Amino acid sequence: MKDKILTFIIIGIIAIMGNWVGYNVSPIDALPGMMIIVAVTIIGFFFAKIIPIKLPIVVWVSMLALLITTPIFPGNASIIKVTEQVNFMALATPILAYAGLSFGKDLKEFKKLGWRIVVISLVVYTGTFLLSTLVAEIGFRLTGKFH
Repeated sequence: MKDKILTFIIIGIIAIMGNWVGYNVSPIDALPGMMIIVAVTIIGFFFAKIIPIKLPIVVWVSMLALLITTPIFPGNASIIKVTEQVNFMALATPILAYAGLSFGKDLKEFKKLGWRIVVISLVVYTGTFLLSTLVAEIGFRLTGKFH
């Protein structure tokens, strides 16, 4: 459990550096938002361990993040303001790198699945990418972000 928490903190530090280098946001400005993001992740991790309802950790983290940013939560505007300093791509990059590294330990199991899993994976990833792109495009057009 300590290793997971340490991993969350390391990913947060890497994301702050990526945010600084890639998006010119000072680490001092991004630190409060990243601390909230890491804290929500750790609390969601604990919820997944102690609550008897078996849901993936990402569900618990997402529900907690949604709760603390809704208008019914006291201080939600402050939370949103400080977390806006952390660019999503700066956060996603180290997470995806970690996921890729963890995949390496299961490579032998992956090989046992055969060539069909590669085709299925490519179709799923392509479909997920295209649908995500479509949803983002619609969202951007509705909000007027891109014309």
